[in-house]
Amino acid sequence: MLAVQAQDFRAAFWALGVRSPASTAADVSAAIDNGSIVRSWPMRGTLHFVPPAELGWMLALTTPRLLAKQRTRRAQLGIDEHDVERAREVAVGALEGGHELTRAGFLRTLEENGIDTAGQRGYHLIWHLAQTGTLCWGRTEGTAQVLVLLDEWVREPRMLERDEALGEFLVRYLRGHGPATLKDFAWWSQLTMIDAKTALAVAGDRLGELRLGDVTLYYESDTNANTNANTDANTDANTHANTHAAFSSPPPPRDAVLALPAFDEYLLGYQNRDHVIDAELFERVVPGKNGMFLPIMVAGGRIAGTWRTTRAARSLGVRPEPFAALSQRRLAGFERSIRRYSHFLGTTISVTPAAVNGGDASL
Repeated sequence: MLAVQAQDFRAAFWALGVRSPASTAADVSAAIDNGSIVRSWPMRGTLHFVPPAELGWMLALTTPRLLAKQRTRRAQLGIDEHDVERAREVAVGALEGGHELTRAGFLRTLEENGIDTAGQRGYHLIWHLAQTGTLCWGRTEGTAQVLVLLDEWVREPRMLERDEALGEFLVRYLRGHGPATLKDFAWWSQLTMIDAKTALAVAGDRLGELRLGDVTLYYESDTNANTNANTDANTDANTHANTHAAFSSPPPPRDAVLALPAFDEYLLGYQNRDHVIDAELFERVVPGKNGMFLPIMVAGGRIAGTWRTTRAARSLGVRPEPFAALSQRRLAGFERSIRRYSHFLGTTISVTPAAVNGGDASL
């Protein structure tokens, strides 16, 4: 996947777990704690889980544009370069030698050194120091993580020249998300289309093409040779939806029902989402289009609804909210996916009757 969106910490655990058969939440925690996975802001100004060796070259590609976009916000917060570099000096002094601090502890350390963290200043300083390669999140502590120095936490970063890194970025995106368009890649990475075209030129012999009407999608080629797969211009959207998994191994059954987490890459990983959800249903996944993505139910490659959790003293409840009434077969498929989620969490989960979120047609 290269990167999995992770501002919702626990949802990101399941994003990894649902793609890793037989894994548990404890396995994900262990991978974070031993440095096999690192959490930072590699792109879009949003937290992601990434392989540690890849974080440095990703930041090198994405940071300049992100810092430029944040210039106005820094001015609003009254943060100048002196504040940033003073915070960096304090961070290195407090954390070098393998030390770590919780977010609250780090902000307190900044305050003790005369750096104002009121309002959003503290969060922005953490983000800026992580974006520019000083900090990242380290081991887990409860439901959060501690801050560490990136160059101490990631001991063996990959060193790539800019064009080489662009090509690698595209190939790695397509390995986990392809087939997809260059516009999808540019949106996901927040690189320019010029950069995306450079990436395509660099990585071209590692990619294959899939044509749907007048749209060209790319995927990582198993044979390292260009392969053109032409389809009829009238290929239906459901076929395209299933191509998201067509070049991964092993693919789920064509009509699998999956309970995917909030902010899942299956929906967020693309600029054009029409092939997995009808436009008029999108706001049911992102109520009010406020940027908060609900957990999604996927059936046969299409997003068929959302689901919600409720907590009791010793158990967890899940309530499916399909867009239309579920057939018994698909309801059973959803319950199987929730049993997998139950195993992942090590928690008893009960599924309550589905609450149909509009529509009468049976899915």
